[in-house]
Amino acid sequence: MPLADAMDSSPAYAFKVTIDGIEVPKVTEVSGLKSEVDKIELKQQLADGKYVVRQVMGRPKAGEFSVTRGLTDSKTISDWLTTVMTGDVKGARKTASVELLDYQGASLKKYEFTNCWVRSIEVNSLKAGATEQATEKFTVCFDEQKVV
Repeated sequence: MPLADAMDSSPAYAFKVTIDGIEVPKVTEVSGLKSEVDKIELKQQLADGKYVVRQVMGRPKAGEFSVTRGLTDSKTISDWLTTVMTGDVKGARKTASVELLDYQGASLKKYEFTNCWVRSIEVNSLKAGATEQATEKFTVCFDEQKVV
């Protein structure tokens, strides 16, 4: 569904994250969504002696993104990291997606990732007397992505 007006843009607060088709609850932030290809520099000497550098598109790069969510008693992500750490490549590989939503919750754009595995989990600083929620941030590596 398109936005109401060509001058509108998507709100940054409207998104959802799924891993193997299951929505990750209490997500507060997604960062590192990046598409990238290698850059190849072609350096050559022309017949007239002029030195020329051309930049050529290379292969798509694999990447990673990070998800921050409110800490719960769920061990889904830490169990996933345990699977990775034990070397179970087949069990560790999952699919993931990050979907951007419009103001009414309809999908605007969806980033789909294949061959994902969790690389790290980090819990925010814990402080006596703090008034913010505890969060966990996990980083997901992927081989390929496409935008739908």
